[in-house]
Amino acid sequence: MRALVINLWSEGTRMGFMAEQLGRLGIAFERLEAVTPETVTPPPGDPYWRLWERPLRVTEMAAMASHRAAWARVAAGGEPLLILEDDAVLMSGAGDFLADVATIAEAELVTLETRGRRKLIAKAPHPGAPMHRLWQDRTGAAAYVLRPSGAEKLLARAARAPGLADAILCSAYDVAAWQAVPALACQLDQCEAEGIAPPIRTESAIAREPRPTAAPSPDQRRRRLAAQLRMAARHAAHLIGSERVRVPLAGS
Repeated sequence: MRALVINLWSEGTRMGFMAEQLGRLGIAFERLEAVTPETVTPPPGDPYWRLWERPLRVTEMAAMASHRAAWARVAAGGEPLLILEDDAVLMSGAGDFLADVATIAEAELVTLETRGRRKLIAKAPHPGAPMHRLWQDRTGAAAYVLRPSGAEKLLARAARAPGLADAILCSAYDVAAWQAVPALACQLDQCEAEGIAPPIRTESAIAREPRPTAAPSPDQRRRRLAAQLRMAARHAAHLIGSERVRVPLAGS
C-alpha cells in the first residue's frame, strides 16, 4: 500500500524526515502539496466556514482542505492509501500492518494513531489483522488508511459542513472505522509522552496562530451540543462487547 504525505513546500525538514522513515519501512509514497491559508477554498470569509461548532483558525481551514484533497485523491484513484501528515512518526511494524489490511475491504478507515485519549473499540480483534472495530475516536488525523468508499463518504460530509480534519473523521459514523492495536503512529508532539526521543523538532502552524477572538454563535453552540449528544448516543449503542481504552503505542 502506498502512502500520501501532506506537506507544505516550506517544510523541507519534515518532508526529509518522512522520506527517510518511509524508505526505511519500505513504504512507497507520494507527496501531496498542502493547502495554505492563501490557497484555501472556499476563502476564509465564505459562510461555509461558519457551519462548524466554533470559529476556525485559517490554518485549521487549510488543514481540513488538505485532508479533503487527500480524500479526493483516494476516491479518484480506486485503491486504499495511507494518508500521513508530515509530523507522523511510524513504528517498525507499520509496513507489515499495511500489507495485512490492504485486502480487507470492509475496513473503510483504519487509524494507526494514538494520541493519549481513550477510544471506544470492540474487544474482539479482526481475524485478518491486528485491529479492532473503532466505535468512537476523539482526535487524531496524522496517520490513517482510507479506502475509496470511505473517501466518498468523507467528501460528502465535508461538502455539507466544515470542521477540524480529525473531527470529521471521528464523527463520520457511516464510515466503517478500525483501530490498529497496538497503535503504530503518533505525532511528533506526542513522542516524549510516549517515551520516544523526537526524531526532529518542529512547531505546529496551527499552534502558532492565535485563537479567533469571536465567540461561537448561537448556531455554532447548538451544533456543538448536537455533536456531543450524537457522541453520547454512539457510546451507549456500542457499549456491549466494547471497551474504552487508551490504545498503547507499539514498542512503548
